[in-house]
Amino acid sequence: MQLIRRFQYIKLVAADFGAALVAWMCFYLVRKYLLNELTGYRFTEGALFDLTGSAVFIAVFWTVLYVLVGEYRDIYRKSRLAEIIRLARVSVLGAVVIFFTLLLDDQGVMNYRAYYKTFTAYYLLHFFITAILRTWAVSSVQRTIYKGRISFPTLLVGSNALALNTFHELTRTSRHLGLRLIGFAPVGDTVDPGLAAELPAKGSYQRLPALVRALKVEQIVIAIEPSEHLLIQDILALLEGTPARVSILPDLYQMLLGSVKVNHLFGTPLIEIKQDLLPVWQVVLKRVIDVVGSALFLLLAWWVYAFTAVMVKLSSPGPIFYRQVRIGRNGLPFNIIKFRSMFTDAEKLGPALSSDHDPRITKWGRFMRKVRLDELPQFWNVIKGDMSIVGPRPERQFFIDQIMKIAPHYRHLHRVRPGLTSLGQVKYGYAETVAQMVERLKFDILYIENMSLAMDFRVLLYTLKIIMEGRGK
Repeated sequence: MQLIRRFQYIKLVAADFGAALVAWMCFYLVRKYLLNELTGYRFTEGALFDLTGSAVFIAVFWTVLYVLVGEYRDIYRKSRLAEIIRLARVSVLGAVVIFFTLLLDDQGVMNYRAYYKTFTAYYLLHFFITAILRTWAVSSVQRTIYKGRISFPTLLVGSNALALNTFHELTRTSRHLGLRLIGFAPVGDTVDPGLAAELPAKGSYQRLPALVRALKVEQIVIAIEPSEHLLIQDILALLEGTPARVSILPDLYQMLLGSVKVNHLFGTPLIEIKQDLLPVWQVVLKRVIDVVGSALFLLLAWWVYAFTAVMVKLSSPGPIFYRQVRIGRNGLPFNIIKFRSMFTDAEKLGPALSSDHDPRITKWGRFMRKVRLDELPQFWNVIKGDMSIVGPRPERQFFIDQIMKIAPHYRHLHRVRPGLTSLGQVKYGYAETVAQMVERLKFDILYIENMSLAMDFRVLLYTLKIIMEGRGK
């Protein structure tokens, strides 16, 4: 089945690549016609070689653009109409880039009317040729799924009459999604006998992470009354970090709020838990900004580092830098680096959070914290890939264990790289107790659910404002 999936993926990419190739070659002739250059024109071997090379280059450009905008994410659940609409928008972007880089200084174009004609001609050629080939490729994928040659092992979470109704609904209406129900995970002590007759029980919902690994589950449908928010929250916390897609049955209130999106008209309405927090191009650009921005800061602000290091050394005996194990993306530990702001024996009695009048902090350390100078060495953590410039602040395992007892959804933060600054820090500030850390958590969750480069920019502006006001601690 993996070979079939890989072939479908290659087929979709090849269709787009071939469409871009053909569109550019057709445009070559159309452009000659629009500019009245066909009369007496001879198509030589050199011209053919140049055209082929440029067409391949253009096709590679379009393929990379499609990757960056996420066209090849989740190719097995595409809607043909939605693909046409998305293609129309992306084609405008790509055509504009090609126009300004290759066509704007075209020596054969003598007036702006010809520019409009060539741009419009290329856009229409590329869009219609790509639309035809992509529709064929997407339809081919859909037929493969509908015939059962590609399917996704699906686990139902729930054990009451609602779970049974969901099973019947999915079986009746969702064949085009390729969901292959392999069993259910009981919730509670009672199991609907009708459900038990239809599907095997695979194990309690509390063993979901192990079940996903053992059964190679790719889709989970939570069939629990939407009013049971705490139970759903526990289940989602258990599933955090698993590769399976997660869907939840909505209630009427969520439908009225517009939370429920139906990509296929005849499918069962489900709320899809978002897995891809950012488009591919924003993921790439965010990492580029992190690395380039951090490297430039380290290079240009060397004198700030040198001055701060001298002041730390003069403030109290001990090392200049302070390293501490924090938990980062995917729950992996890493050593965070800071300028030392406390006396060397600050935690001889064990881990403790700082406060406004913490006697463990040196005088220079208190000033550093107010203007965030102690955080500057973490730009090296950003370059290494441990952190990002903007993201939830990383915590120590000691405090994470305490937070998880109150708020199991804390592990949601481990979906992204931790940051030098965060929405939680700028909106709430430093936390002095575990209860305050839990209170600040809602801002970090809000950031993750609304992640974008624009959001990062706003958080950075807030951070600069706090630094200028000296409101750190």
